[in-house]
Amino acid sequence: MIQRKLEKLGVQTSLLGFGCMRLPQTPEHTIDEDQTALMFDLAYQAGVRYFDTAYGYHGGESERVTGRMLKRYPRDSFFLATKLPMYMIRTLAQAKDIFEEQRQKLQVETIDFYLLHALNKETFNRAVELGIIEYCEQLQREGKIRFLGFSFHDSYKEFERILRYRNWDFCQIQYNYRDRNIQAGTRGYELAAALGVPVVVMEPVKGGVLANLPREVSEPFRKVNPGASDASFALRWVADHPNVKVILSGMSSMEQLRDNLQTFETENPLTQAEMDAIEEVGKRLDSRVKIGCTGCRYCMPCPHGVDIPANFEAWNHLGMYGPGEGVTFRWTKALPSNAKASQCVKCRQCEQKCPQNLPIVESLKKLQAEMDEAYAK
Repeated sequence: MIQRKLEKLGVQTSLLGFGCMRLPQTPEHTIDEDQTALMFDLAYQAGVRYFDTAYGYHGGESERVTGRMLKRYPRDSFFLATKLPMYMIRTLAQAKDIFEEQRQKLQVETIDFYLLHALNKETFNRAVELGIIEYCEQLQREGKIRFLGFSFHDSYKEFERILRYRNWDFCQIQYNYRDRNIQAGTRGYELAAALGVPVVVMEPVKGGVLANLPREVSEPFRKVNPGASDASFALRWVADHPNVKVILSGMSSMEQLRDNLQTFETENPLTQAEMDAIEEVGKRLDSRVKIGCTGCRYCMPCPHGVDIPANFEAWNHLGMYGPGEGVTFRWTKALPSNAKASQCVKCRQCEQKCPQNLPIVESLKKLQAEMDEAYAK
């Protein structure tokens, strides 16, 4: 198992981290603890030493199950990470109560890596105003947490502001070969490296879509390395960044775990041919984009409530990656019915404001038809 040193913190851990957001489930949609135990044991035996959960994962049950699983191993043999749900914190007292609840669920006195969860402009401002950061620093002095960091979902501008705010022990960002220019992205990774802040990467396979590419898209991978999985290319791309110290993979099956363990067994930098293959796969994905919406939002607000960029994001995801969890989330969960393309009345105000001169109205009509077909009941 590949190990990485976090020089700033004086510790070393496995490059592969076990993400506990997508644990195997029973037909009743509860965590399958028998299967989870088998997966934890195999991962631990193979050298995985970083386990990442959060207060909200699996409806609050991930921390409880993760705590039970890890209780079977010597406490000083692994690192445990969890997160304070800043998206729901409204008072300092609430944060204190949740932290104590987390320790009870996890059955530990000390949490190794503690993160302010999913920071953005709004939640970071709230953390500052409520004194959450000072409270976490107090927890660190008391030995209740070892290292303090944050996970992040916002623009690079906000990432830089947060990263420079204090001397963070580490940070966690979404990063993969398709997400180089969104959120923190490559600029954020490079800034963290320049400041000496270790990086933990989430979504290295972009919510699973880079692990199950359309066959015609992933053909370049098979040409250069016929036996390698799509996921292994994505994971190795992230691993080629030396300031990435942990790569989290949310594994929900033994098949995924075994493939990841094989990928992280030994250092295996991408060859030039493999890097070229990744670039070619990227080009093929780009060619499947349905509409060239940049998400600038000049078209907004729509007088009838249509979230035009969100609709186009879901449609483009469908075009590039095909039906799957990523599209399902964007279309059925993140986008309410009153914001869908079906609400368009063809007033064309959006087209008058679009700097790309996109045929928005006709595209929304086509989009709705394709989504109706993809998600027909």
